[in-house]
Amino acid sequence: METATEQGRQVRQRLCGAAVELIAERGWSAVSTRALADRAGVTPGLVHYHYASVSALLREAAIGVISAVAHDLSAHLDTRTTLTAGIDGLLAELDTYPGDDPTSQLFLEAVLAATRDAELHRSIAEILGRFRDTLTGWLEAHGVAEPAATAGVLAAAIDGMMLHRATNPQLTAPAAASVLRRLVTSHLAQPTEEPE
Repeated sequence: METATEQGRQVRQRLCGAAVELIAERGWSAVSTRALADRAGVTPGLVHYHYASVSALLREAAIGVISAVAHDLSAHLDTRTTLTAGIDGLLAELDTYPGDDPTSQLFLEAVLAATRDAELHRSIAEILGRFRDTLTGWLEAHGVAEPAATAGVLAAAIDGMMLHRATNPQLTAPAAASVLRRLVTSHLAQPTEEPE
């Protein structure tokens, strides 16, 4: 027999899953308590039992997806991975989100909502900050000069590609690979000569 804690966890998971679907389908501001409850198969009262507000639920659902995508992107970066292979891995992962898929739509909606929601803004900024830190460490390990600045531009390019694909589906890995490789490899630190 399930415990109340386990049942509560399952309800929260269903509500978050419903929120992710509805944000992508209807847009952030069009998601209601009733729609969430109907999609999750629970009573409307359970939405507010588990969450202080619909906004709190939407934030948790969006942050979960954004964190997972950032984690998946970071998984392609390893100190043993060459710069070219790392860029190609990031772009290959990004190509799994063509722009008209639910995850891409959720990203668009979350970024827009973050302009009006300070807590969501802070959470997204923290996730992106951790991703930039991972990129910085990886670039530094490969001898890229100004690794933090380069990581900032590279992260912005990757984020921008995900957002722009909604209107420009041709912005795929093959279209961007050579540009991003050039960006990163042009910042390789020059080896210093050893004194004689």
